[in-house]
Amino acid sequence: MNLVLDLLLLLATIVYSYLESLVKFFIPQRRKSVAGEIVLITGAGHGIGRLTAYEFAKQKSKLVLWDINKHGVEETAAQCRKLGATAHAFVVDCGNREDIDNGVNQVKKEVGDVTIVVNNAGTIYPADLLSTKDEEIIKTFDVNILGHFWITKAVLPPMMKQNHGHIVTVASVCGHAVIPYIIPYCSSKFAAVGFHRALTAELEALGKTGIHTSCLCPVFVNTGFTKNPSTRLWSVLETDEVVRSLMNGILTNKKMIFVPSYLSLTLTLEKFLPERALAAINKIQDIQFEAVVGHKIKRK
Repeated sequence: MNLVLDLLLLLATIVYSYLESLVKFFIPQRRKSVAGEIVLITGAGHGIGRLTAYEFAKQKSKLVLWDINKHGVEETAAQCRKLGATAHAFVVDCGNREDIDNGVNQVKKEVGDVTIVVNNAGTIYPADLLSTKDEEIIKTFDVNILGHFWITKAVLPPMMKQNHGHIVTVASVCGHAVIPYIIPYCSSKFAAVGFHRALTAELEALGKTGIHTSCLCPVFVNTGFTKNPSTRLWSVLETDEVVRSLMNGILTNKKMIFVPSYLSLTLTLEKFLPERALAAINKIQDIQFEAVVGHKIKRK
């Protein structure tokens, strides 16, 4: 009898969720305030990290900016101060556990407990698997996923105590669909998406409803991360477009942020297509970028 009631409740929840999504589609969601929040952004010396820092600065957040590039992160911090925000710049290698732990301890002493973290730092080595060096594979996982674990473990305890915070995972469409010649990157991004989903489920199971999670999954972004990317079906995104979607997602506590938004539908449809159809779609897309293939740089 209890099973029947549970199934009826499940059906009602599904119907309610669809109706809620439909209403949200037409009615803009209320945005939360992040003024005064201590926001840690990794990879803040350029690209998505830099522009995200600028957006949080406009929201009057207190910024903690990490990057391995000293000049880049200090330049970002200086611009954030011009926008009226308090900004602290630190040189941290997000692929190094000791560097991360030391960085978090320094932030706690000089700034306070982080309440929002944007795990954005990433790296990529476009090459076929046999041309990819072992140390490049290790570095990809150290930065793109293990760094997320170490940073989140370090900043989460105060969030748990206060039941307040937001953990943002910057992943990629490559965390849902694969592209040749970037096997370590795709694998690390699948892990990042899995990390986000599992963390979200665990926080819910623990009753920590005040700690929100978001995961950003864009297609190719024009940040110089990959050289000369192109595809026939969609254009390479500009960084400001991606950051607008990211900030909107954070401020409305959106769980999964696809850019462009229709990606969610595309990825859902792919689950129902046979392998031959998927191979045809990949051929039509004609995704290309510079990569090392057979130990030579080619456009693939």
